[in-house]
Amino acid sequence: MAKQATTQLGNDEYFMRQALAGARKAAAAGEVPVGAVIVRQGRVVARGYNRPIAKRDPTAHAEIEALRKAARRLGNYRLPDCTLYVTIEPCAMCAGAIAHARLSRIVYGAPDPKAGACGSVIDVLHEPRINHHTQVEGGLLARECAAIVQDFFRSRRGKRTERRA
Repeated sequence: MAKQATTQLGNDEYFMRQALAGARKAAAAGEVPVGAVIVRQGRVVARGYNRPIAKRDPTAHAEIEALRKAARRLGNYRLPDCTLYVTIEPCAMCAGAIAHARLSRIVYGAPDPKAGACGSVIDVLHEPRINHHTQVEGGLLARECAAIVQDFFRSRRGKRTERRA
């Protein structure tokens, strides 16, 4: 049992690191650095990273991008045997999409105390009046996941200060 748990944690870290790679792509493109990976039976079926600025689309969050790609690839809008790895706790919009997709599990890195909808601000995925509940695990590589967002915003604040001077 302990070996299985260790193996699962190792797999979770592996896939979260892939989500972090997506977050770095978003940051390089000037987007808020959030990355997501959807896994089914130990294989990546979709990746996404934040692109609302580039797409001029407020719904182009990393999770939504990955959900859309996974649904197309698997030929079904329901993804009950999939796990989503995402660097930051999903917002209400993304949590709603996760519930509608019937994902069995999500693993997120850093909590989002301002907009997190998996327990930090609200808990969409465990709302008793909603008929599907997704297993949620938070805090995996939380420091790394939080640092990339903090560094991004620190850099942006620094650039604004330079422009004012």
